[in-house]
Amino acid sequence: MRALGSALTLTAVAVITVSTPAWAQPATPKIAFIDIQRVAARSAAGVAAREQLEREKAGMQKEVDAKLQELKGLREELEKKGPLMTAEARREKGELLERKQRDASRLMDDLQKELAKKEQTASQRVLREIEGVVTRIAKERGYTAIFDGRLLLYASPEADLTDEIIRAYDQQNVGKDKK
Repeated sequence: MRALGSALTLTAVAVITVSTPAWAQPATPKIAFIDIQRVAARSAAGVAAREQLEREKAGMQKEVDAKLQELKGLREELEKKGPLMTAEARREKGELLERKQRDASRLMDDLQKELAKKEQTASQRVLREIEGVVTRIAKERGYTAIFDGRLLLYASPEADLTDEIIRAYDQQNVGKDKK
């Protein structure tokens, strides 16, 4: 009796599985990939962010160069006029030079940290915006998954959405005020 019950159960499962309509079966996954670094590098917003950082970096470099020039002038003055100065004046000039060197060193450290923070903030903003575009396109086109191409061992070129994402991202940012 038990054997008959098990056989009937297996037959019922097989009939249910075979007779499941096509609409109830899961769809074939639609998968694509993008090169997120290329999107960030070639999109208008990514280029604008990089250019803004370069301008800020150039301004910081001018500030550092001015401090270094000031230090060079103090050092030269101490070397040239030092022998003619009194011991007290030479000591004061030496202390001033050391203070200015410490200040310049702190300034360079502060500017490097500030630039790194700005780069990180800009990068996060661009990546967050790209993620929104990727999500929108995935939903519109019915993709099951979109991967970053750096993690793939193989993908057909037809699955590469990078250029499409760049165009969509640029289109989304047309007329936006770039920060």
